[in-house]
Amino acid sequence: MEDATVLWEQEAGVAIVTLNRPEVLNAFNDRMAEELLDALRRAERDPEVRCLVLTGAGRAFCSGQDLRERAGGGFSYAQHVRARYVPVIAKIQALEKPVVAAVNGVAAGAGASLALACDLRVAAEEASFLQAFARIGLVPDSGATYFLPRMVGLAKAFELCYLAEPLPAPEAARLGLVNWVVPGAQVLAKAKEVAGRLAAGPTRAYGMTKRALYRNLRADLLDALDYEAMLQEAAGRTEDHREGVQAFLEKRPPRFVGR
Repeated sequence: MEDATVLWEQEAGVAIVTLNRPEVLNAFNDRMAEELLDALRRAERDPEVRCLVLTGAGRAFCSGQDLRERAGGGFSYAQHVRARYVPVIAKIQALEKPVVAAVNGVAAGAGASLALACDLRVAAEEASFLQAFARIGLVPDSGATYFLPRMVGLAKAFELCYLAEPLPAPEAARLGLVNWVVPGAQVLAKAKEVAGRLAAGPTRAYGMTKRALYRNLRADLLDALDYEAMLQEAAGRTEDHREGVQAFLEKRPPRFVGR
């Protein structure tokens, strides 16, 4: 669709999902939230999609909520967050396929949360992350208070949320929030490179690894060890594990199929 707010492209096992409201820095409206959730569900269902790249059209990744939609008031913030943002963030976290954010520009408010919800982040040198909520008297949402302290520590999370100042991509990388920082013209290419490598990998094992990493954030050591053992049993029964062992013995690159 020419007027789609979310674009879909697929190549070599990688789905590239692009937020497409560049005229408002890819700010969320209801339609874009719905179309993004549809794209995530499509990626989840399609066995040909082995990795997902999420990026923005134009000069921004996502500037958060389009405030023009809320200028009149008269609606429930809780209902809006639960209906529009919670399903998107939860689906990214539950998606048992790698998700790579190609942060091509500013990621602000819920847009920053969206980037943080992805598994890996490639950022343009000029990109920045902004917890903009305090600027309009609101509370960080869409997972910001979950992801930030786990990634950058509690003190830095307070600073970012309270002062609402942009965090440049190079500093974000130093803090561990971003995996790679590249020139702006290369950000999507780098994300595709990473995604291509992941798409060729043991995606069943990646999915279980993602499940374990998130679940064990809240587990004690013995519980985490037991959960790892349970997942290892499942991973050990996959075709990818058998192929990996055979390839090792034959001294050749493995050919993983995601089963």
